Amino acid sequence: MNHSALEIGSCDTHEERKLYVIDSLNDLNKVNFSPAGSQRGISQEKKFLGGAPNTGNGIRNRSLFFVALIIALIVSLTLVSFVIVLLLQTGSKMDEVSRRLTAERKDIDELKKINSMILNRLNQLDAIKN
Repeated sequence: MNHSALEIGSCDTHEERKLYVIDSLNDLNKVNFSPAGSQRGISQEKKFLGGAPNTGNGIRNRSLFFVALIIALIVSLTLVSFVIVLLLQTGSKMDEVSRRLTAERKDIDELKKINSMILNRLNQLDAIKN
């Protein structure tokens, strides 16, 4: 029951060590189970280690995003232009084909008229012979 001052001081130090270990384990669990906690833990480590957060990556990522966006826009504009050219060419070809069909229809009508005239003449000749 009579404890010396040295024994009381050693008990306090031992208890403080236990609390420090428990606090460290709690901090480690927070870092492992929550993503926000892990970022906070990393930023706290940087503060203690004297490190600065890397701000260049954010700017670099944005610039890469905008470059990719511009490339995608250029490719889509090229594809749309190609489709428009194909539509115009197809339209002109269709006009040409319809003109040909109209001309051929006229030719066919003329051939039918000539055929009917020949048949009439042949019928008349047969009638004269008989």
